[in-house]
Amino acid sequence: MKKSLLFILLCWHANSFAQTTAGLTISSNTGETVSRHIYGQFAEHLGRGIYDGFWVDKNLPVKKQGRIRLDVVNALRKIKVPNLRWPGGCFADEYHWRDGIGPSMQRPKMVNTNWGGVTEDNSFGTHEFLALCKLLDTEPYIAGNVGSGTVEEMAKWVEYLNSGSSSTVAKMRAQNGHPEPFKVSFWGVGNESWGCGGEMTPEFYAGQFRRYATYARDYPGTPLKKIASGANSFDYNWTEVCMKNIPLNMMWGLSLHYYTIPTGNWGKKGSATGFTEQEYFNTMVSCLKMEELVNKHSAIMDKYDPDKKVALVVDEWGIWTDPEPGTNPGFLYQQNSLRDALIAATTLNIFNNHCDRVKMAELAQTVNVLQALILTDKAKMLLTPTYHVFDMYKVHQDAKYLAVNLKSPDYDFNGKTIPAINVSASQDATGKIHISLVNVDMNKAVSISTQLKDLKWSAVTGEILTSANITDVNTFQQPSKLHINNFTGAKKDGDDLKVTIPAKSVVMLELK
Repeated sequence: MKKSLLFILLCWHANSFAQTTAGLTISSNTGETVSRHIYGQFAEHLGRGIYDGFWVDKNLPVKKQGRIRLDVVNALRKIKVPNLRWPGGCFADEYHWRDGIGPSMQRPKMVNTNWGGVTEDNSFGTHEFLALCKLLDTEPYIAGNVGSGTVEEMAKWVEYLNSGSSSTVAKMRAQNGHPEPFKVSFWGVGNESWGCGGEMTPEFYAGQFRRYATYARDYPGTPLKKIASGANSFDYNWTEVCMKNIPLNMMWGLSLHYYTIPTGNWGKKGSATGFTEQEYFNTMVSCLKMEELVNKHSAIMDKYDPDKKVALVVDEWGIWTDPEPGTNPGFLYQQNSLRDALIAATTLNIFNNHCDRVKMAELAQTVNVLQALILTDKAKMLLTPTYHVFDMYKVHQDAKYLAVNLKSPDYDFNGKTIPAINVSASQDATGKIHISLVNVDMNKAVSISTQLKDLKWSAVTGEILTSANITDVNTFQQPSKLHINNFTGAKKDGDDLKVTIPAKSVVMLELK
């Protein structure tokens, strides 16, 4: 710990010779709330996300409840995960829920054709997922099978989970150990229906949504929040067609998927750990495209839904790199660096600042897959830099959104520029103000002068996440190389807040 603090002080000293300034104004008259569901997570039957992640061999020497790994559960409870999306992803549209209920040894096996061609034994099914959600104290978000499943199949799954009647499927749930309804509200009607979920046109999908959603019934005490399968990245026509052709009262949300690809090339995405400053800069350019996407998709939604009744649900986002060398390429296992923490923090700031329309989001994915919060290796477990961002940002959940007006200096590299600083702010129920600041500039600290209009405060404390190199990672040999430290670079100056935020860092300030 002392070495880490010394390192940060040395970084601040070095950066003091190369820093720029920014201006920030924060005001309170928004009337919006940062939904806790923006901080959701995604767990697909993919690689070691479920199996070896959440659901482990009964002989693995870690604390478990059944086969659910409790050190992973406890870490996620600490960051207050609000929802968990399952079973996919592409896997959702080849998943048939009846294969994952009843005695485990009697469940049929299948081949996971999307992810690695491995055998799926269905030992982790509906009841196991909902037991996991109960341990996490989180809301389940289930993606229904529209691609290869029937209307009747999805309707019966909803009935199985939510009906308190004496119907055949409700009795089946009781026979499988849960007499009371599970009361699952969040339902995705398909996934990536433009691609792995059926290669549909938006016109055809809108009709399918209306059909499937009609028979996904509300049962007493559990009105469904149905989420339509939305656009792939910049496909604004998909959003236009869905908003035009799906009645607003049929859908709670419309999804959006966007991944930060370092190279911009899906065939060769780039390394998770071995990248240059040019590659880092390009990655941050890609990350910041989320602002454009949210703005443009929201503008289309506003045409049909000016009252913003339908949520924009960004239920797959994060950085996607090439898999780690020597691992199954179908398992999408990648390391997680300081760069990934800056991506997570920047993206969450974007969502917070659009909380009038973005009501829900899910990082892809929770354990051992893509931009994971947690990595495991048999009995070992580590928390990634991205995990620490979610730990720092949990204070924003269900807090009053505070409007920000930022004048940021540029991060300039080889003649191209992006804003060096991004920010979001909120005020919790106790009156504490939280300001999350990200400096994406690899080389320069930034001094920020902040005016807080109509907001009363007298003291400031802070936390910081940074490291010596943008490529630094936590490993099973050094699991705490990157961790949260105290931050002392902020002070009260009259009615203003003065902050110096080091290069390549995430800072969370608390004012009270």
